[in-house]
Amino acid sequence: MANTVQARKRARQSLARRANNFAYRTEFRTAVKKVLKAVLGGDKAVAQTEFVQAQSTIDKIARKGIFHKNKASRHKSRLSAKIKAMVATQQ
Repeated sequence: MANTVQARKRARQSLARRANNFAYRTEFRTAVKKVLKAVLGGDKAVAQTEFVQAQSTIDKIARKGIFHKNKASRHKSRLSAKIKAMVATQQ
């Protein structure tokens, strides 16, 4: 247990930060799942709409430093590629 006032405060801050980061990660996973579900469903318009929202979420998480910017970019790129591949197979 923390013995100093400073250490107790840091412990409180760490718990709050951990809870916030967990919420952001959950938001990220949900956004990605929505895009993948739309891609598997074969609905191009819904997939693109969900992708735009997912991009915003992914960028926000990278901006806050929860994910590295390259990881965020990789996820966006892969989602985009899946949407483009889905469109190519429909034509």
